[in-house]
Amino acid sequence: MSYKQNEKSSLKALLEILFISTRLGLTSFGGPIAHLGYFHDEYVRRRKWMDEKSYADLVALAQFLPGPASSQVGIGIGVMRAGTLGGIVSFIGFTIPSVVALVIFALLMQSFNVGEMGWIHGLKLVAVAIVAHAIIGMATKLTPDLQRKTIALVALVVTLLWQTVYSQVVVILIAAMIGYVIYKNYSNDVQASHTHVKILTKKFGFICLSLFFGLLLLFPILREITTSHWVAMFDSFYRSGSLVFGGGHVVLPLLEREFVPTGWVSEEAFLAGYGAAQAVPGPLFTFAAYLGAVMNGWIGGLVATIAIFLPAFLLILGTLPFWNSLRNNHKIKGALMGVNAAVVGILIAAFYQPIWTSAVLSPIDFAFAAILFSMLVYWKLPPWVIVLTGAIGGTLISYI
Repeated sequence: MSYKQNEKSSLKALLEILFISTRLGLTSFGGPIAHLGYFHDEYVRRRKWMDEKSYADLVALAQFLPGPASSQVGIGIGVMRAGTLGGIVSFIGFTIPSVVALVIFALLMQSFNVGEMGWIHGLKLVAVAIVAHAIIGMATKLTPDLQRKTIALVALVVTLLWQTVYSQVVVILIAAMIGYVIYKNYSNDVQASHTHVKILTKKFGFICLSLFFGLLLLFPILREITTSHWVAMFDSFYRSGSLVFGGGHVVLPLLEREFVPTGWVSEEAFLAGYGAAQAVPGPLFTFAAYLGAVMNGWIGGLVATIAIFLPAFLLILGTLPFWNSLRNNHKIKGALMGVNAAVVGILIAAFYQPIWTSAVLSPIDFAFAAILFSMLVYWKLPPWVIVLTGAIGGTLISYI
């Protein structure tokens, strides 16, 4: 095959990835688990871009890493199909629709006093229902034994009583060490599997991982040296994207502690955006685009999106070449088990403050939150229905 034929073939593959991922980005409601279902149906069953085993391995890797799991799976599929550029194109298609929607929402919000709107209060109650559901599901899966329940409890107490920028980081690191010690010989008897990604070399993976850790250390230093608002903002989003284990909902406490106490974003605007993020398709991490736009317009939204997703890119590209040895290392699995248990505690702390304390102010608020929770968990209604009901109900409650 000639160079021109190769070029045309590559361009065709990239355009195909862009088209399909954009369609998924416009229609993938329901959170990361639903996204993985959409991906499986589209990429494995319909288009047969990869087999069941390779897809399962890629999902396992995304669950193993911090960051937005569904986005990392999408990036990984793009990489396996058309190299690093394919991963970038896949990410752009899946993410841009919700980024654009949330930036527009943030810009519109600048014209209103969000704290006095009834429908905004309704979105806060939606956040109560959604995060409560996330907590129950995660706690059942990630804290099944007494040791992990204890790790979660300690993480809850520490993050509630020691509210600093570094508290979550310290808790996660200590939980990793405890998990390493307690579960280093743990085995769930799952047969080892192997995924080969010929496109990426171990040298390239090492460069990506070095860049990930280097930026994680460099940006806090630059933040202190330069006192630049943009550097500080990039650092906050990058650090949040680097430390989120357990899915998009866990990014809430990290972002809240970064931006609300500093006064960059008001608590009302923060929770209004979080509620709106539930109503759009695509990854929940695009909530960062809303926060960036609130602080610095559409350019801020773009910078925030790049900063919070950059760790996910570097980690998925960096670990794919090493995944076979990593996933079968019992000590690393043990450390991650401790981290995941701590994440449950951190999420419960965030559920109490700021979500519960700012939303449930009266018996009618609690009653309405219970209705929204039941609609989500028991009646299995789509998230956009919950959001719409919350907005309408919040408006009606404001007149009572």
